[in-house]
Amino acid sequence: MQPLELFHSKRGIYFFLLACGVIFAYSILIHYNNYLNLTRYDTYDTEAKVLLQYSKTKDDRTYQVLKLQTKEGLKFYTTKSKTYRNRDKTTIGIRFWTSKITFYGYLTSFYAYSHFYEEKELDSLKNTLNQKLDSLHPNENIAAIYKALYTAEKMPHELQTTLSTLGISHLLAISGFHLGVLSAVLFFLLRPLYRFFQKRYFPFSHANRDTFLIAACILLGYMLFLDVPPSLLRAFGMLVVGFILHDRGYKIVSMQTLFATVLLLLSLFPTLFFALGFWLSSLGVFYIFLFLIYFKSKSKLWQFVVLPFWVYVMMVPVTLFVFGNFSLYHPLSILWTTLFTLFYPLSIVLHLLGFGSIFDGLLEMLLDLGKEAEMILLSGWIFAIHLALSMWSVYSKKALYALMLFTCIILSYVLFECI
Repeated sequence: MQPLELFHSKRGIYFFLLACGVIFAYSILIHYNNYLNLTRYDTYDTEAKVLLQYSKTKDDRTYQVLKLQTKEGLKFYTTKSKTYRNRDKTTIGIRFWTSKITFYGYLTSFYAYSHFYEEKELDSLKNTLNQKLDSLHPNENIAAIYKALYTAEKMPHELQTTLSTLGISHLLAISGFHLGVLSAVLFFLLRPLYRFFQKRYFPFSHANRDTFLIAACILLGYMLFLDVPPSLLRAFGMLVVGFILHDRGYKIVSMQTLFATVLLLLSLFPTLFFALGFWLSSLGVFYIFLFLIYFKSKSKLWQFVVLPFWVYVMMVPVTLFVFGNFSLYHPLSILWTTLFTLFYPLSIVLHLLGFGSIFDGLLEMLLDLGKEAEMILLSGWIFAIHLALSMWSVYSKKALYALMLFTCIILSYVLFECI
């Protein structure tokens, strides 16, 4: 029996778009009401944790920039004098001025003058885990990598640049790739255990459905523990929608499914419009679906071997436009991505057993490869052509061939620039 398409007629599409429009309008109204409450008075008092602190120099003036997240979930920036001591990993009582905050700034992030009047060390499970990782890994960069992997901690800017030069920054930012690995591991571990109890106590229950529900609850708890990163929210939303559709006989690998899920998530969470991680992870899934749709007749082994190369080549223009870092080692990210599927769950097990530092030497060698980089920023019009060809490829195989040729030309050019 062939899986069903999500939408069978234009009427169904129009009804879905109307429903998303209503949800989006309601979500925006909620955000606007919260914005009005925030800006009702000239100042606002709350608690916030310091996500990031770094020095910046502008017009011969050096000062400290702090990125904060309030207990209400707002993220914003403030500045202090250059002698202001490091407040990273602390919670502070803060009063900030609201008169210059716009609604757009409220939805994205904003700058505000502030006054700190109380501070305390973060006392949370996440901070305890981060401190444990710091003690296990003397090298600060290695510790930062594991903290980014397990607790979605922000990495230092220099380390982010090194990883983007190697083409593996997506591996360290918690996203759908990690969620896919975790969900597969959870399903593999939970299913035999569930089967054991099912045969004895509830033989008529649906094993796959119940196992997925348990795994989804665990993943939801983990996502909330990480403060709901946008890319992880996209992946979790697609995971849930995908399973529901699959359980009811609908096609999963479909552009209809992808676009409907993205649109639904944007309607429910309008701030995702401004989240770079959300769009990068969505584009990654788009190119995976594009590959599986056009090359579904190929063998599973062929797809397994070629897919990493396909995704890498398709995403090169995107990463060049966003980051601009490149080196001759960048194409090796295809190999690192494949190996990461084994490394990620194995590193978790090794940390639980007390052998978490076993890969430190290899990671230090890998980071050394990313110290030399070329800045090759892709122009906006080239990126626009790439996106246009990508969208056109959904409807035309000729456009797909043009897209493949275009991306290969870009990759050849940047490799030549690095030689």
